[in-house]
Amino acid sequence: MITRNLLVLPDDLPVPEDDNACAHLEGADMPTIALGSTSGIKVNLGLESGISVVYFYPMTGRPDAPPMIGWNEIPGARGCTLQSCSFRDHHADLLELGAKVYGVSAQSSEDQKEAVQRLHLPFELLSDSSFHLTTVMRLPTFTYNSLRLIKRLTLIIKDGSIRRVFYPVFPPNENAINVIVWLQNNNV
Repeated sequence: MITRNLLVLPDDLPVPEDDNACAHLEGADMPTIALGSTSGIKVNLGLESGISVVYFYPMTGRPDAPPMIGWNEIPGARGCTLQSCSFRDHHADLLELGAKVYGVSAQSSEDQKEAVQRLHLPFELLSDSSFHLTTVMRLPTFTYNSLRLIKRLTLIIKDGSIRRVFYPVFPPNENAINVIVWLQNNNV
């Protein structure tokens, strides 16, 4: 059995550059599109009240899966497990700030359920496997071995309105802390 350590980032990862692919999002309203969740219900981020922190990520790797050849060379691809664990580890801090947390990827809810159980995530992961939300929001994507994946970005949403966009997100394990600092310093 192959085992990989998904909790360590290589030192030589390429840093993603801001290509302005998310410049149109800040101040926009979240579309009212329901996504399947790991709890089996539909979540409509555009109708959520209060503050929601929504991090979009390419895909959560599995430690028992074969290595993804070339994955580390794609700027911003590596680190989904670390990012999710960081939001897990800071979940209580985010709740204290009044924020709900969701992760979104193009993976199936079944694949996401495995990650929620293995990583002990206290929040739901949402599946945009049809790319309906991604397309409507014009979110940046990339292709890896014929898979279309969402680039890593994080939104702070209040009552359906996008208040802050983090893009690109690097390193991914610092994303939750950066969100907390922003929430502490801004009257959302």
